[in-house]
Amino acid sequence: MSAPESVQVIATTISGSLSDWAKVEKIVPLFRQHGHDEVELQVVDSHPEARERTRDLVAAGCRRVISAGGSGTFNSVLEGCIDSGVPLSQTTLGFLRKGSADLIGKVLGMPDEIDAAIAVFVESLEHEHTVGCDVIRVTTERSDAPPRHFVGYSGAEIFGRVPHFTENRFTKYYKGVLSQLFGDLGPFFVGASLAALERAFHLPGGGRRQWSITVDGDLCSTRSYSSITIVNGDLGPNLPLARGVSLDSGDFHVFALRDLGALRLPGQLKHGFDATILDDPDRWGLEHYRVRESLSLSAAGDSPFPVNVDGSTLTCHGSALFSIVDTIRLMARADRAEPVASSGRVHDATRI
Repeated sequence: MSAPESVQVIATTISGSLSDWAKVEKIVPLFRQHGHDEVELQVVDSHPEARERTRDLVAAGCRRVISAGGSGTFNSVLEGCIDSGVPLSQTTLGFLRKGSADLIGKVLGMPDEIDAAIAVFVESLEHEHTVGCDVIRVTTERSDAPPRHFVGYSGAEIFGRVPHFTENRFTKYYKGVLSQLFGDLGPFFVGASLAALERAFHLPGGGRRQWSITVDGDLCSTRSYSSITIVNGDLGPNLPLARGVSLDSGDFHVFALRDLGALRLPGQLKHGFDATILDDPDRWGLEHYRVRESLSLSAAGDSPFPVNVDGSTLTCHGSALFSIVDTIRLMARADRAEPVASSGRVHDATRI
């Protein structure tokens, strides 16, 4: 009998709370307790290093990869799989939760506690419990920046500015402290709050823009927005905007908050975070679009603007263009392995 194919775990030292950092050293021993000696640990210090290490491992023949970190690490590992040149249909990707805003990991049913998480991975590896997930590509007009890819969330304006505050200097330490104090969404909420204050007080980086939203070739809206959020599907209770939409639905969703002024912004964000904004979208200035083929976000003027790509920043010029380009299989808990049926509540390119 041939030896089992290796499983490579890519763990970053920059993500997670202080207690999360202790998870890394337990990963391989716990897999071995379940009889899986083929698991190897790769520890890296940055997202670019995670991407490069993944690229090299997949190009060398690895087809089962587990990301151990937050959404930024997961996105880097995903892009490393793409960089390898190996078709995504041949690769299975896992999300071991050790970071902030690890929404996809929660949707896949991955526990936060390390022993329980490894048990879920073992079941997934042995019985091929997976979930299909669409991969969205982002490109920017009038720029030589390479395309980026994500499977979870993206956004512009306040949402696009969040990584500026969560992925900068002393990342490893302040993200760890914030996560320990406020939970795994602590860094995201702090980043969103700082971005909102920056915008409210017209500080550099928080300037207002006129946006054009074009869905599947049709211009849907032109106005100023305080925040624009793009999600692949239902990302669970921490970002429950696209309720009931599976990750492999073949479409994705845009939620745009109209700029109603600084006094209305806190209420918009509060109701956006808990999704009660969906109950009264007109009151809170919410626009919702379903994208089947392509999305273009265009900002007036010549100034570049940041787009949040699953926790990292893509600097765009003129327009940011989004489209689904592939699918990948994600390791999942057994009861999550069947895709969730779409709720069918959203109509194409119409405001709700």
